[in-house]
Amino acid sequence: MKRQVHIALTINSEPVEVSFAPYKTLLEVLREDLNLCGTKHGCELGECGACAVLLDDLPVLSCLILAVECEGRRVTTIEGLVTDARLHPLQEAFADLGAAQCGYCTPGFLVTAKALLDEHSHPTRAQIREALAGNLCRCTGYQQIFEAVEAAIQSGAQRAEVEPDTRSARQEEA
Repeated sequence: MKRQVHIALTINSEPVEVSFAPYKTLLEVLREDLNLCGTKHGCELGECGACAVLLDDLPVLSCLILAVECEGRRVTTIEGLVTDARLHPLQEAFADLGAAQCGYCTPGFLVTAKALLDEHSHPTRAQIREALAGNLCRCTGYQQIFEAVEAAIQSGAQRAEVEPDTRSARQEEA
């Protein structure tokens, strides 16, 4: 009989309990046991960034994290960036500006960029380059990726200017 471990964690803001073999990485559990296949299986050496997810809001390479280490923690995958059936501004910008070509590296870039924007709302190009340095892409040459992150920053700033007015209108109606 194969030995299994059982853990509880939060994935994409939802409480989850899962059983799996104790040697499995977070990447394997996400893809094989939870059917969250947006996180990509790349090099298995922590060199490409295709498997990046957020662990307690920080980008990590899920191929290097044993899933048993995630007991009680928060994991955000590419599937968790969608809110109320709306794409995250980063996802919209990547699509609009051709930053996602073959798409294999895109989930890793998106979650890593989200972590950057959560920490620095208006990063410089140098900060964007540094934050994304661990993610490899063979298609775009990175220029469109950097431009998409910058466009998402602008889009987010424009949304923030509109949303406070919407909230105060809703509060007055209530």
